[in-house]
Amino acid sequence: MNAHEIDYIIYGEEMQYVEIELDPQEVVVAEAGSFMMMENGIQMETIFGDGSNQNSGLFGKLLSAGKRMLTGESLFMTAYENRDFQKRKVSFASPYPGKIIPIDLQEFNGKFICQKDAFLCAAKGVSVGIEFNRKLGTGLFGGEGFIMQKLEGDGMSFIHAGGTLARKDLKPGEILKIDTGCLVGFTQTVNYDIQFVGGIKNTFFGGEGVFFATLQGPGTVYIQSLPFSRLADRIIAHAPSMGGSSKGEGSVLGGLGRLLDGDN
Repeated sequence: MNAHEIDYIIYGEEMQYVEIELDPQEVVVAEAGSFMMMENGIQMETIFGDGSNQNSGLFGKLLSAGKRMLTGESLFMTAYENRDFQKRKVSFASPYPGKIIPIDLQEFNGKFICQKDAFLCAAKGVSVGIEFNRKLGTGLFGGEGFIMQKLEGDGMSFIHAGGTLARKDLKPGEILKIDTGCLVGFTQTVNYDIQFVGGIKNTFFGGEGVFFATLQGPGTVYIQSLPFSRLADRIIAHAPSMGGSSKGEGSVLGGLGRLLDGDN
């Protein structure tokens, strides 16, 4: 294997975290902000890009970091190396309620495609790049599903899905239509495109997106019930106005109380 071979345990139900056990000199790389805790003997180091091109020179490192910037991620990642003489553990937590999905890239022929904000952490040696869909419609109207991340290599990776997780194993030619934000990831054998919902009433009054993702098998698809964008929209919609208070929240009056106070 080119990637470091790591052992892991996933804890929790709604708010999960993954505990990774590192042998001496083993390394795991993670997105900034996902760190939870680690044992003594593990050394943190900020690296440029994903650390998979450490021998490719400055240009290779710049290219790797530039790809991450296109997906909206930081130019830097954090590497955690076990510098002790015995096994040590480091843990990474979910950013919001959902499930952590372990992805063994060897089982998916060395490549897995996921949403740009789904990646949590991976064994060092796994390449985190971008996956462009060549079709113009997908590029212009894909929304959240336009620029996908691709995980390449032969090691373990961990991605995060919001809410409840669904896994669909598509047969050859079988088509699944998904809200673009609910798509978490899929194997490289799945054909991915964007389709217009259609209909004037559906477009303007349906309350859903104008487009949805169509995925055609064969391959495996992971779907989340709660995209972070949907969660954020609901929080913003129900948040009190700036400088105001949430009067009547949880009371019999509820929204009527806020209306009488002039909040609405």
